[in-house]
Amino acid sequence: MLLLVGLGNPGPKYEKNRHNIGFMAVDEFVRRHSFGPWKARFQGLVSEGTLGGEKVMVLKPTTFMNESGRAVGEAVRFFKLAPSDVYVIYDELDLPAGKLKVKQSGGHGGHNGLRSLDAHIGKDYWRIRLGIGHPGDKAKVHSHVLGDFSKAEWPSMEKLLDAVVDAFPVLPDKGPGDYMTKVALRLKPPANQKRDGDRAKQPEATPQKPKNETAPSVDRASPKTALAQALAKAKAKFGGGDA
Repeated sequence: MLLLVGLGNPGPKYEKNRHNIGFMAVDEFVRRHSFGPWKARFQGLVSEGTLGGEKVMVLKPTTFMNESGRAVGEAVRFFKLAPSDVYVIYDELDLPAGKLKVKQSGGHGGHNGLRSLDAHIGKDYWRIRLGIGHPGDKAKVHSHVLGDFSKAEWPSMEKLLDAVVDAFPVLPDKGPGDYMTKVALRLKPPANQKRDGDRAKQPEATPQKPKNETAPSVDRASPKTALAQALAKAKAKFGGGDA
């Protein structure tokens, strides 16, 4: 069993904040993969389904960001999961908006949601980091993180969420390298190029005769005429008269 966690703050006030991109991702995941309805459980909201034959539980903690570990820890202990069975999607200030990085284990980087998770389940869980960009001024970080995505930012974020969710089955199956490659290809597909095998076979051209070439003449004389002509030639060659 896998536990997929989206981090964010509960309530309509925070719904479209950059800090809530983890919630946005798992909402899209549940919709895309036709998982069950959200239900209150483990100090959060959960949705269940299967992916590639494996059971997956999706969790949105409702404990607010800085207490996210309480909800995740409760679910991990109940199902006796290892930290490596847990995949967490969250916002990353140090990545440009629309970018993605994935790794297992590591530090919390000042993220209060990760700080709480580290305290409750250890550090060996998977981190799916979605870039929200840095405002460039430390004093503006708080308002940036708790601000909504701008109209200019949203199209690239929407594309990122779509790619992250669509490619997710690759991550537990083949690892982060293949997963990030698939996301990258989803975000920027290669130019369409016809392969040799895909090219339609063209009919072979009929050889054309040179323009100055004339067709050979054809003797169209009737059989009787041809016989008479042959007899005349024989008489001329060997001589002789009428019988």
